[in-house]
Amino acid sequence: MDQSVFRITKELSDLQKDSDLSLAVACRDVDVRNVKAMIIGPHETPYEFGFFEFAFVFNKDYPRRSPQVQATTTNDGRTRFNPNIYANGKVCLSILGTWRGERGEQWSAAQGLESILLSIQSLMSMNPYENEPGFEDAKEAQDQKNQKDYIQKIRHETIRISVVHRLEEYLGINPDGTFAPTSVSGEIASLGSGESDMDILDEESSVPFEPFKDLCKRRFLWYYDSYLAAVEKGKSEVKDNQSFVRMPFESLGNGMEGKFNYTELEKRLKVIKAALDAETEGWAAEGLQAKAQETTVAVNLQRQFEQVVEHFKRRDLAHSIELEDGNPFVWLVTYFGKPMTNLDGGLFRIRLCFSARFPEEQPRARFETKIFHHRIAADGTPCYFAPQNRREDVRTHLEAIIDALEEESPPYDPRTLVNPEAFKLFWGSADDRKMYNRRLRRSVQQSMEEF
Repeated sequence: MDQSVFRITKELSDLQKDSDLSLAVACRDVDVRNVKAMIIGPHETPYEFGFFEFAFVFNKDYPRRSPQVQATTTNDGRTRFNPNIYANGKVCLSILGTWRGERGEQWSAAQGLESILLSIQSLMSMNPYENEPGFEDAKEAQDQKNQKDYIQKIRHETIRISVVHRLEEYLGINPDGTFAPTSVSGEIASLGSGESDMDILDEESSVPFEPFKDLCKRRFLWYYDSYLAAVEKGKSEVKDNQSFVRMPFESLGNGMEGKFNYTELEKRLKVIKAALDAETEGWAAEGLQAKAQETTVAVNLQRQFEQVVEHFKRRDLAHSIELEDGNPFVWLVTYFGKPMTNLDGGLFRIRLCFSARFPEEQPRARFETKIFHHRIAADGTPCYFAPQNRREDVRTHLEAIIDALEEESPPYDPRTLVNPEAFKLFWGSADDRKMYNRRLRRSVQQSMEEF
């Protein structure tokens, strides 16, 4: 194997195995030199939980020479998201040779895909205005105002372009809020049609490569409340139809032009959320079609269900599990709270829905029983991590959900902020933690009363 290909393949594998929730990478099996990467915007920055995509092209001299990197979340070349990330996609970094740097900051073979992504991620700071050379220590009154104005418009465009536009495209939502027609039945039929490998390869090569579609959908459900909170914050700071302020380092064609409209963004976020919920519900009907056709996925899920039931019995676990209406694509799990913890005595119903394209599309879980928990969103969506190399194993997903629910001393990780209110109390003062525990216990008691 070509040494550069071997190096790229290893780096991709290492990143995909990593538990970093803010980085994702992918490539087509037949083209390892062209890599897509996604950075999820850091917490407490104007880029918070945005989806920023980059294209990497690795040459044959890699790692002696750095890859070419292009930002692709640019609103079709109209939006510059950072002093170092241009509207035309150019990423200015000394390690890429696209910006002059200090001695020792240039590219070396010891660096790689992850170090580049982390360097780009570091540009997405709390105050990106200071990234522009000459503005690092800008303290004048006008600079202070510019910093605030810059943060405000980046926050708005992060939601509008990197989140709303992207999800609307994925879901086929038109600008007026209507939906483009889809053909679910044809897609399901193709899953059991016995297409040859060559047919599948030809089809894949003609379809746009969108490796992060499912990831973004699932993360949207995680961060939905945070997006709404950002909208409310924006509404309190600016008025709709107020124009963006151009920064001193921006120019026509390489800036961030536009107007604020948080009222519209809020509506569009809610349409996306409703569409994702409807899509998840639609998986049940798709699943029944797949079951009737005895597709590979349907047979696999039925077998896994039987194995998980047997596993629960062997380990004498109190949790119960059943299929909704005999549909292997919808699992109903009753979780019994762990004894001697704040969950003790609780009875929680979890609904796990599977796509006919599982595991390419990962399952979507939801607590149907209301619970106040820092890892469970207000709508019941749990924040959990199934190992990348076992994402086709349903038992792994169930165990990961239970682990997230029961973990009493987790490491602080703002990327798990799926319930802002509970998260703030859990990681707040001692009194805040007491309040969190009381509210969790109250929801546990209510679960017993309502079950």
